[in-house]
Amino acid sequence: IFIITKQWCDIGFQGDDPKTDFRGMGMLGLVNLVYFSKHYTSEARQILSRSNHAKLGYSYAIVGINLTEMAYSLLKSGALKSHLYNLVPGLPQMEHFHQFYCYLVYEFDKFWFEEEPESIMHFNHYREKFHEKVKGLLLDYNLVLTLQNIKKP
Repeated sequence: IFIITKQWCDIGFQGDDPKTDFRGMGMLGLVNLVYFSKHYTSEARQILSRSNHAKLGYSYAIVGINLTEMAYSLLKSGALKSHLYNLVPGLPQMEHFHQFYCYLVYEFDKFWFEEEPESIMHFNHYREKFHEKVKGLLLDYNLVLTLQNIKKP
């Protein structure tokens, strides 16, 4: 149950009732946001702070939910198969999907600030550009995409 309050906007939701922002990804979007915040707390705080940048800011929660959709579509298309099999010796678990999501959040934030888009109105263009970059990386069947230089849970 969500409390309806304007404070949701402070962490990147579009309005005072966050459930409307989860329509596309539902619980998976929420679980990924919580996972990143719980397991990479300092990085999540840093990215949340950067997302409030006066010129290059973006809606942290909305982008996080959007990146859940990206991770899910890469999984469904089979593009993540080699990455997941390189990551773990046995069968991949949800934990490994969450780890890939964390990689996407961390790398998207870096990408967004490197690209310096004119405004958030260009989000879809840069999201697609980032998606293509990730798909290109996943073509290297020996690659494992993980967060670099930070702790793992």
